[in-house]
Amino acid sequence: MGYQMGQSILEMGSKYLTKLRDSNDIINDFESLAARLQEDGYLLLRGFHDRELVLKARNEFLTQLQKMGRLDPNESSEQGVIGNGNKSAMWNKGAEDLSTDFPRFLEVVNNPAVMSFFDQLLDGPAMTYDFKWPRAIAKGGNTGAHYDIVYMGRGTKNVYTMWTPFDDISLEKGTLAMCLGSQHFDKMKQTYGEMDVDRDNVATGWFSEDPIEIVDTFGGQWATTEFNAGDVIIFGMYMMHASLNNTTNEYRISSDTRYQLASEPVDERWVGKKPKGHYAWGKTKEKSVAQARKEWGI
Repeated sequence: MGYQMGQSILEMGSKYLTKLRDSNDIINDFESLAARLQEDGYLLLRGFHDRELVLKARNEFLTQLQKMGRLDPNESSEQGVIGNGNKSAMWNKGAEDLSTDFPRFLEVVNNPAVMSFFDQLLDGPAMTYDFKWPRAIAKGGNTGAHYDIVYMGRGTKNVYTMWTPFDDISLEKGTLAMCLGSQHFDKMKQTYGEMDVDRDNVATGWFSEDPIEIVDTFGGQWATTEFNAGDVIIFGMYMMHASLNNTTNEYRISSDTRYQLASEPVDERWVGKKPKGHYAWGKTKEKSVAQARKEWGI
């Protein structure tokens, strides 16, 4: 069966698309988890969060979508059916600004159990960025292929993203996809991976919107899976990832949150009561990704 990713249709089981493997078999063995994270570039963990708490957090997002007039008024708000306009929503803010409308969301991603997990995985006291990236993606929406390092690379490079879906998400709804082996794309890491979007002002920050080009040119294979509320996937700054397109009429609600050792340098854009976030990116004429890639020779 084929799934849409950007403008491409990828067949499951082909050279371009396969299934992610979960790591629940070693969930309590942190030495093995750390080794697998380095080997595979990601950890897929089923039932990591409390499912009921995740679904309560989902209701917070649906409430806000309803207030924004983004839901279909003829359907139950609990379904998350997209209304006229088909508009996505982003609530990218610091935790203090999110706390009024999204307390359950913050309880999920800042949970003591989550922090304890990262303490053990990283072998030391962990911290999480105050800035969070929750979003609701409308029909047709997807994310192009990118490394996270280009957005948050001014502190330690050992930062980890946790992607949390706030619903049961089928592949048709636009699941996250990893490019297996991309953490070892040395030429890409030494060129694109050295970019800073605030310094270099490259449009989108995505390396490519063509998943087939990535595989044909650099190798690897895209991998994804269906997710249930409570599942997460954790990956490092040099794991190229993207998403399948949401081809349904319901919002895909998910979040990105970041974690690192508290003892290591922190990118100042993403911490504090009022994190400044991206302060220069997009403020002046942007350089196209095509032009940047030409300069990088990649």
